[in-house]
Amino acid sequence: MTIILKAEDISKTYHAGSVDVPALKKCSIHIEQGQFTAIVGIVGKSGSGKSTLLRILGTMDRPDGGTITIGDKDILKLKDKELSIFRRREIGFVYQDYSLFPEYTAYENIILPLVLDHKNPEESEVREMMDLLEISHCSDKFPGQMSGGEQQRVAIARALITHPAVVFADEPTGNLDAESAGIVAKMLSRAAQRYQQTIIMVTHDKQMADYADSILTIVDGIVSGN
Repeated sequence: MTIILKAEDISKTYHAGSVDVPALKKCSIHIEQGQFTAIVGIVGKSGSGKSTLLRILGTMDRPDGGTITIGDKDILKLKDKELSIFRRREIGFVYQDYSLFPEYTAYENIILPLVLDHKNPEESEVREMMDLLEISHCSDKFPGQMSGGEQQRVAIARALITHPAVVFADEPTGNLDAESAGIVAKMLSRAAQRYQQTIIMVTHDKQMADYADSILTIVDGIVSGN
């Protein structure tokens, strides 16, 4: 299998006055293309470090040391403008709070990344994706008219529609009841299989992690399970 994301010796320390708080300690991760990986955060003395890891892998923050390659790009060597374009085209995000635009319908929220990148959405592809995620009935609904689980599946479709190299899901089931959380986790797994989409989900919920192809754990800034 092709390695789509390779992180080597990633470290990050935060400074609070005179106190140094290490968040990541020489973490190395190799993710195969098309793999659904769950990173389970286990809280230790200083937290697990999963949020820091996600932000760094998702190019939203920079490590103090180490290297990160996504596809054939060394993302730490990209200039700000190059990184912004790379992030928009090659990385998808699914957030715990859905982050949908309330004034747009589900369909409009899904196609928004394409519109912003001056691309024409293919309606048949959008409809197929909504069918896969079982949200076709939400097409003309606004976020306020949908359940939390439906909103999160719209957010997943929005992250998938650009066919990014990697989709990062940050506690995507954290605001949902157990039944809706299970549906969302199952849909992430289904999307990974259908589109050969690489998905990295960080979570504290071991039951949700069971839907993934592989599971890593992170505690006190150290990743294990590769």
